[in-house]
Amino acid sequence: MKIICVGRNYREHAQEMQSDIPEAPIFFIKPDSCLLRNNQPFFYPKFTSELHYELEVVLRVNRLGRSIGQKFAHRYYDAVTLGIDFTARDLQRMCKQKGLPWEMAKAFDHSAPIGLFIPKEELGDLGSLDFRLEINGKLVQQGNTHDMIFSYDELIAYVSRFVTFRTGDLLFTGTPVGVGPVKIGDRLQAYLGDRLMLDFFVR
Repeated sequence: MKIICVGRNYREHAQEMQSDIPEAPIFFIKPDSCLLRNNQPFFYPKFTSELHYELEVVLRVNRLGRSIGQKFAHRYYDAVTLGIDFTARDLQRMCKQKGLPWEMAKAFDHSAPIGLFIPKEELGDLGSLDFRLEINGKLVQQGNTHDMIFSYDELIAYVSRFVTFRTGDLLFTGTPVGVGPVKIGDRLQAYLGDRLMLDFFVR
């Protein structure tokens, strides 16, 4: 099982990161040791002093697939949740400046908290899902999936040209504008529409 994460899939987020708008999907992979489930607390890692949240809509892959045609891509995911792609921004910045890979900033243990999955049939139009993140009761990030640069099906078709999808894989579809820092003691609550999907503390 692997976690495939899409970068810069919302224009305003790319702009806030002072990055170019991508012409094709950008993705990287996190190992399954990144998962944090059941609203367990997230422990602030000692190797960073600038830990950022990035709230994302997450798809659950439900079948094996490689080189998937875009018109068939909708068959390859069956449920949706929210997840956070925690990022050690100071390490990421250092790696980028040195031209190094930056898995150490993204793929560390428990850097991908996720909520419970909802069957996609229960959510209506997946292309227009509102989602938001509150920290200590204050709204810090919100988005709607209609603002994605690349749709779910475009992402699946593109990524599957390079990487085989397997049942149980997760696809983080990108974060909207508004990423920012967390600190020890913060309570994070993420909502998909009016559904509370994540509710956990940073320790």
